[in-house]
Amino acid sequence: MAAEPQRGFFLTFEGLDGSGKTTQIKRLTSWLAAQDLPHIVTRQPGGTATGDRIRALLLDSKSAALSPRTELAMMFADRAQSIQEIIAPALAAGQIVLCDRFTDSTEAYQGGGRELGSQIVLELHRLLCNNLQPDLTILLLPNLKASLARARRRNTHEIEATGKDESRFERERDSFFQRVHAKYLEIAAREPSRIVVIEGKLSIDQVHRQIVGALSARLGLLQQGQSQFSSESA
Repeated sequence: MAAEPQRGFFLTFEGLDGSGKTTQIKRLTSWLAAQDLPHIVTRQPGGTATGDRIRALLLDSKSAALSPRTELAMMFADRAQSIQEIIAPALAAGQIVLCDRFTDSTEAYQGGGRELGSQIVLELHRLLCNNLQPDLTILLLPNLKASLARARRRNTHEIEATGKDESRFERERDSFFQRVHAKYLEIAAREPSRIVVIEGKLSIDQVHRQIVGALSARLGLLQQGQSQFSSESA
């Protein structure tokens, strides 16, 4: 019996705004292209036509009156659409999917930051996302104060340059982000086999090397498992 086509690989990036996710995703995308590995990049919220409209509402500072549960529901509406339209088809086609934020972000920001707790987030993920889990999650946790300062500077520059305002979360108090940070650490401790935490004051190159090392190790195990399965099924 021939082996079934290999499912793709689902890689998510997590961390506070200003943690360097965007830079590292760009670096990894270039590395994957150099290795001739099929991949796509998406983000949450956003990434689909519907998701981009949800993102505009969620991140605009004029949406300050959103209740925490409304915010939570919108996050999952975006995610369910992204899974159906982008993530699931790409994985079925054997691609590597790089996603900037996934349900860990919702558990950290809405569960931790908004103090809704983890249970409601995980239950919604089970019900609306078919409990889809990343194969690997890179959690970037550089210095909290420095990350927030970088994110706030970036958003100020974006508003001045383009008029686009996505600063709603960055306007929260530091205590909000301290709860987010603590929840991220809690999630990482709960799922050490999935989540690779990269902390401390590291250069862009140092972080990139750690990410490539973690991904290469997981892809190597995946390929070994596929080869073994193929030989056993021949």
